[in-house]
Amino acid sequence: MGHLHVIGIGGTAMAGIAALAQDAGWQVTGSDSGVYPPMSTFLAGRGIAVREGYRGENLDPAPDLVLVGNAISRGNPELEVVLDRGLPYRSGAEWLATHLLEGRHPVVVTGTHGKTTTSSLVAWLLECAGWGPGFLIGGIPRNFGEGTRFPRGPWVVVEGDEYDTAFFDKRPKFLHYRPRTLVVHNLEFDHADIYPDLEAIRRQFRLLLRTVPAKGLLLANGDDPEVVGVVASAFGPVVYYGLEGDYPFSARLNREDGSAFTLLREGRPLCEVAWELRGRHNVINAVAAGAVALSHGVSPKLVRQGLESFQGVARRLELKFRAGGISVYDDFAHHPTAITTTLQGLKASLLPGGRLWVVLEPASNTMRRRVHQETLAAALMVADRVVVARPKPRGLSAAELLDVDRVVGDICRLRGEGAAAVVADAAEAVALLGGGLCAGDQVVVMSNGGFDNIHGRLEKELAGRGDHGG
Repeated sequence: MGHLHVIGIGGTAMAGIAALAQDAGWQVTGSDSGVYPPMSTFLAGRGIAVREGYRGENLDPAPDLVLVGNAISRGNPELEVVLDRGLPYRSGAEWLATHLLEGRHPVVVTGTHGKTTTSSLVAWLLECAGWGPGFLIGGIPRNFGEGTRFPRGPWVVVEGDEYDTAFFDKRPKFLHYRPRTLVVHNLEFDHADIYPDLEAIRRQFRLLLRTVPAKGLLLANGDDPEVVGVVASAFGPVVYYGLEGDYPFSARLNREDGSAFTLLREGRPLCEVAWELRGRHNVINAVAAGAVALSHGVSPKLVRQGLESFQGVARRLELKFRAGGISVYDDFAHHPTAITTTLQGLKASLLPGGRLWVVLEPASNTMRRRVHQETLAAALMVADRVVVARPKPRGLSAAELLDVDRVVGDICRLRGEGAAAVVADAAEAVALLGGGLCAGDQVVVMSNGGFDNIHGRLEKELAGRGDHGG
């Protein structure tokens, strides 16, 4: 195959593509300005050499092909050498489409929320059927231990991201994937750094629909009016799923917290499921994944076994530790809708007298802005106690930056003083939690970053105080 060099190899997607390229027979190297766990550990475990920093000498001897990550822009010294020398280069999404997806059956899962969990569920259900799917997922499904795998047959599951492709290709990555099975899970405004409004995102989804074969499978969440509106322009039949209507695929909750449900097809019970996940949002993720598997011939028995053996995804409501009767979770949620549904699932599992605490670090490009200024307080108020960290400006003006004092003020006006607080950093958050948590409480830390090892800090704090507190 030759030598493949990846500029910007430290991101989840590009590290995954590097691993797939290695499995396809390429000799792979890469570079980045900083590669940290878990990606550094992942790449090192595969023996992929990663060079710290971007320099022209990283391209000596000249690779046969260069992949350019979507975070790399003009002015990057390594990219400039690629262009000056006329070295062949591609985006990661383009390489994936050409070298892995062509000639196979891509199952692409799209939407604002739930892509990672739903993609992981689809991959696991196909694995339980013995189909040996490949996958590229923006998280780590705990059943597999990695977010990427080369396929053993025709099936490849891809998390379809609407973020742009590369410095030279501003189309969404998912437009490269040419799905034969497409899941449109939900649709809201996100990625405020590249999309001006929701209509701009709708346009990209309509373009994606044009790539689905008429004899392909298009699954759409009928509970989401935006999804229903977008798929109205589809060129083939649409199969709907959801929880709120008479759809071909649906579910009936058997427990309020979503830990048990009955999967339905055309209104008829297929199987009863009792699983590890919580929350109504995870039930609809299961319905979507079940719809994919069942539509392609996986038996209801295997679907039930797959759902019940699914271990979840790292950083998606992941239990980090328990101490003194207090449970602490980590979650990636970075949109008001995802925050609401995640908190509702946890709230339903509280024991009498227990309180739900949420600690939010607004870290994503969208969350740091005022895009969700008017809706964030209502989402967080599902919890009993709210802690919000001040966002880092990273080039945003004060007028652009999320006003966390206003968010907390809105909550306190409705819930009373002490219901919410602003903190400067993880250390201040841990000090506040350490003085207020009691046995029976649950804490969920929501951030798409590391938040300065807040879980480790909090575990040490709670261990140090013994069984006392709040």
